[in-house]
Amino acid sequence: MQLHELVNTIGQDLQRRYGEKVHKLTLHGGFNCPNRDGTIGRGGCTFCNVSSFVDEQTQTKGIVDQLTDRAGEIKRAKKYLAYFQAYTNTYAEVQVLRSMYEEALEAADMVGLCVGTRPDCVPDAVLDLLSEYVNKGYEIWLELGLQTANDQTLKRINRGHDFDCYAQITKRARALGIKVCTHLIVGLPKESREDNLETLEKVLDVGTDGIKLHGLHIVEGSTMAKAWRAGKLKAPELEEYVSIASEVIRRTPPDIIYHRVSSAARRPTLLDPLWCENRWLAMTEIGRALDRDGAQGSLTGQSYIYSLPVLTQE
Repeated sequence: MQLHELVNTIGQDLQRRYGEKVHKLTLHGGFNCPNRDGTIGRGGCTFCNVSSFVDEQTQTKGIVDQLTDRAGEIKRAKKYLAYFQAYTNTYAEVQVLRSMYEEALEAADMVGLCVGTRPDCVPDAVLDLLSEYVNKGYEIWLELGLQTANDQTLKRINRGHDFDCYAQITKRARALGIKVCTHLIVGLPKESREDNLETLEKVLDVGTDGIKLHGLHIVEGSTMAKAWRAGKLKAPELEEYVSIASEVIRRTPPDIIYHRVSSAARRPTLLDPLWCENRWLAMTEIGRALDRDGAQGSLTGQSYIYSLPVLTQE
């Protein structure tokens, strides 16, 4: 079976509900991060260099121009989600956020927003703004960078918040009807398979609507790059990542939507592991592991096996 038949993916979920493909269009809103500008810290998280996965040149363009460019690259979708991805996309005055979000929502064929941010940068005023769009019928995802539920690791990677901060925001957002996608990293320094599984358990206890899995990768310009060059840090091998990620997926209830099961980065920014350069490599291997050992939810007693029906016009 293919990966999408074994995992409840965002692509499958959107097509099932909208009756056609819906694609995320990434945006660079020109936001900063409180963990970089001195508000709560400087230097950012130890793993972070946004240029490893975002084209920084796009921030010179306006919202509509960026969306038009991205839509022009997509051949199989006619409906879209505007994804504010780079840095902390709730880190501004609400009036500024409203202007940017609504400019994106007013673009052609847009069905909603995905807003990437930190748990400590989502005040009630932002939740109220996002809930307005939910009440208007838009698809709204609040993508929260948690990375791990281990507070010691969060301090070690200079994250600047604890797990309780994430838990409180997640509960408040979901109570307002805002969907939450939780970002998690496999392979953080000094974390084991058991740490990853404990993080999943804590996330599930709080409640979430989606999960995005990333493998730790070392990128130029990050604090971790220095430790990697000194031989003090190693990113997970492909086999290790696939083993842990597939077990996390098997332990995830089938109703939770996976927005991603592996990350990708590009050289020369990417230093290690080089398998992250090929975005399909880990996805293919995870699919094989799930096909062999059980699909999403198989370790919860309720496995996800899905075959997308053929859509016909009446």
